[in-house]
Amino acid sequence: MRFLGNWAINTFAVAVAVELLHGHITYQHWSDLVIASFLLGLLNAFLRPILLLLALPLLIFTLGLFTLVINALLLRMVGWLLAPNFQVDTFWSAFLGALIIGIISIALNVMTGNARVSVQRGPPRPPRKDDDDVIDV
Repeated sequence: MRFLGNWAINTFAVAVAVELLHGHITYQHWSDLVIASFLLGLLNAFLRPILLLLALPLLIFTLGLFTLVINALLLRMVGWLLAPNFQVDTFWSAFLGALIIGIISIALNVMTGNARVSVQRGPPRPPRKDDDDVIDV
């Protein structure tokens, strides 16, 4: 069930990126968009960790900003694999598309509770008896 939710969020994020970058990222039918988001999810799950490991020195040097380049390369690869049904015309279109997809995915995952991090509002909770020796930061 969680996989389907993540896939729906990813599909929505890709659709928004396609609409915002109209003419630079294109698809023929809505099924092509769904397939592209599925393939992007597969590449993110299997190929992205390998690329992150290979690019570790660049990631450290750029304080993680090189991740945007890796995401753009994966989006461009999806466009290359699914051409002519789903196309990404340039690297910069892929870069902006990956940035849009990333921002929307993070926002929707936080709103739906699927995020790895959570934001809590309100006063801090009082300490329990069993965690008196732990420093909360």
